[in-house]
Amino acid sequence: MDYDVIIIGAGPGGIFAAYELTKNDPSLKVAVFEAGHALEDRKCPIDGVKVKNCIHCKSCSIMSGFGGAGAFSDGKYNITNDFGGTLHEHIGKDEAVKLMEYVDTINLANGGEGTKLYSTTNTELKKMCLQNKLQLLDASVRHLGTDINYIVLKNLYEKLKEKASFFFMTPVESIEKTEGGFLIKTQTGKYECEKCIVSAGRIGSKWMEETCKSLDIPTKSNRVDIGVRVELPAVLFAHLTDELYESKIVYRTEKFEDRVRTFCMNPYGSVVTENTNGIVTVNGHSFDDPEKRTKNTNFALLVAKHFSEPFKDSNGYGESIARLSNMLGGGVIVQRFGDIIRGRRSTAKRISENFVTPTLQAEPGDLSLVLPKRIMDGILEMIYALDKIAPGTANDDTLLYGVEVKFYNMEVEVNEDLETAYMGLYIIGDGSGVTHSLSHASASGVYVARKILA
Repeated sequence: MDYDVIIIGAGPGGIFAAYELTKNDPSLKVAVFEAGHALEDRKCPIDGVKVKNCIHCKSCSIMSGFGGAGAFSDGKYNITNDFGGTLHEHIGKDEAVKLMEYVDTINLANGGEGTKLYSTTNTELKKMCLQNKLQLLDASVRHLGTDINYIVLKNLYEKLKEKASFFFMTPVESIEKTEGGFLIKTQTGKYECEKCIVSAGRIGSKWMEETCKSLDIPTKSNRVDIGVRVELPAVLFAHLTDELYESKIVYRTEKFEDRVRTFCMNPYGSVVTENTNGIVTVNGHSFDDPEKRTKNTNFALLVAKHFSEPFKDSNGYGESIARLSNMLGGGVIVQRFGDIIRGRRSTAKRISENFVTPTLQAEPGDLSLVLPKRIMDGILEMIYALDKIAPGTANDDTLLYGVEVKFYNMEVEVNEDLETAYMGLYIIGDGSGVTHSLSHASASGVYVARKILA
């Protein structure tokens, strides 16, 4: 064997699996294969001046590389079983929370000290939400910020690179079962290992699907979340974000009883683009450093869509909507809320005169030509509902960017150890379809590492 354990993917799942393995058994030969760049080489060329839109790099530095898609995120670690994945259904609720808390201690010990832990416990905001047909989900939230999150990842890599072998810009082509373990094939070589941990992340959804087919590992369709990113003055949501920072609020629409939720709230943050398999979508970041903050807060409003017979390709459905947005706007489209309710497209002139200054240079347009009516109706209902707890949300000058799509991998069939039918082959993180967050993905890496060590 070339290695005792090979980890595919250097996102949070892969990082924390490598951390736990090498910390507890330094004699183990561990290798990590990553399709993207090392952390210091992850740089998006979009500068807003010379390069204003996505140029479709060979490896998207926002989505791939050491740290995964969460490396340049807001660095929010939600310690809860109420959202972020179904890890607790495999390993138990108490165990899942303990592992998330353990991950939090590691982050604090590697540069995250001094960051704040927010909590929904005993907040009066929960009552206010219920009085307005909204539900505030329970969670403790550690906010690292995009800047501190980078420092934590850098410190973790400095420790790991001395104990494990890292192969960057080395996508894995296939996994084959051998008599004594597994054969990992890349463009540059073949490597054998006794045990293999797959942590391919959301960016690896298509590869994960192909790998499961080749190994005959059962999967089932997951959901796709489709919606927009809302940007408005930070003062309108300050009473929520100052106390909770990340408030996960759910609304059930009156017309269709669809569930619409807030996601990835970024107080005093910026709207950004990301590239998933060649499709440009929208996301948001914010910093811990007060000097890097903006005057705006942004968050996503997402509608979850599940599919069964005869159509099962939920990600394909989300991709088609995102591609339509890219076709009409050349990337991300931005529209004023006032223009949406008046049934007209936003123009560059209207955006320039808007009271809310956009933090992302996007193409003014008409989101109603992109989003299906049912999804758009749900989003508009949600905005009016949020306006009751945060007056001003439904102002004409509120900006909506589209589209935002959260792709979830096909859920891979794994047992309570997150192990497939092939003994020694584990599927973790967001690539498994089991986790949908930094905290759950990280916890799954620690969990599997401990199973291997045992």
